[in-house]
Amino acid sequence: MARGWESKSVESQQADASEKSQKPNAKLTAGQAAEARERGNLRLSRQSVLQQLKQVSNQHHRLSLEAALAELDEKLNRLT
Repeated sequence: MARGWESKSVESQQADASEKSQKPNAKLTAGQAAEARERGNLRLSRQSVLQQLKQVSNQHHRLSLEAALAELDEKLNRLT
């Protein structure tokens, strides 16, 4: 399990680094900073749900996680 989280962490760090390198080093407004934090939180939640989906055996729990994943994807799409 630790290895899975580690690879997700590296993947997340690489994605964050590529995002930061594409943006100029301008200061963000309060609204932009809040949106960036929200986007980051949603990505972390999404990674957590994906990890749980890989390990779940209960069908009802799987359905709940799939619904949560769909909701997170929808929220991420609205922010992008």
